[in-house]
Amino acid sequence: MPALGHTSWRRLESGAMSIVLTEFARTRLFPRQPRRNTIQDTTPEAFEQRLNAQPPLKVLPGYAPFCTLHVHRNWTSTRCIAVPITEDNRHLLRSDYEARSSDELPVLVRWFEGVDPPVADYLVVILYSREQLLKEGTPIQADWGVVGCLYTAQPEEIPMAPITMLRNALGVEEGGSGVAIDREAYARGVDFWSRHANWRG
Repeated sequence: MPALGHTSWRRLESGAMSIVLTEFARTRLFPRQPRRNTIQDTTPEAFEQRLNAQPPLKVLPGYAPFCTLHVHRNWTSTRCIAVPITEDNRHLLRSDYEARSSDELPVLVRWFEGVDPPVADYLVVILYSREQLLKEGTPIQADWGVVGCLYTAQPEEIPMAPITMLRNALGVEEGGSGVAIDREAYARGVDFWSRHANWRG
């Protein structure tokens, strides 16, 4: 697990909320081989320090009590994570079975290739509490750990993908969180992701 930066340690010592990147988020948001569809123009250390030093524009409730989302105005050139599916770009969709890590089972995913999304206006940082991360086998020396980030045009959360809800319901043994499926949230996810897809580049 990456150590806390100097800013994080100061906030932790002062009693304020502290945030650290989890290794899971670090490898997905800042891969060793840079990709256009990940966070741009900053390092993992600088990103973590910014989250600790800059108050969010707004705080959104997560899908469970241990999850919260911090909305920040995008200070990078990172592009929107989701692209609307149209008749003009549908032929650019690709799909395959993939796992997010070597410990997880592959699931069917789809994405665009060859699209050029606009720069996101907001970065919506997904945080898990220290207690939840400990349950999932990821101890951190902070109050909250970053587990993901959404790059959006609006200061709101993108509906969770249905497969992510299913994985969460399977429990920590399968890379989830152990939270049961909320049927209304699942329906919102189906509606959104039927009309949108991630992209790669």
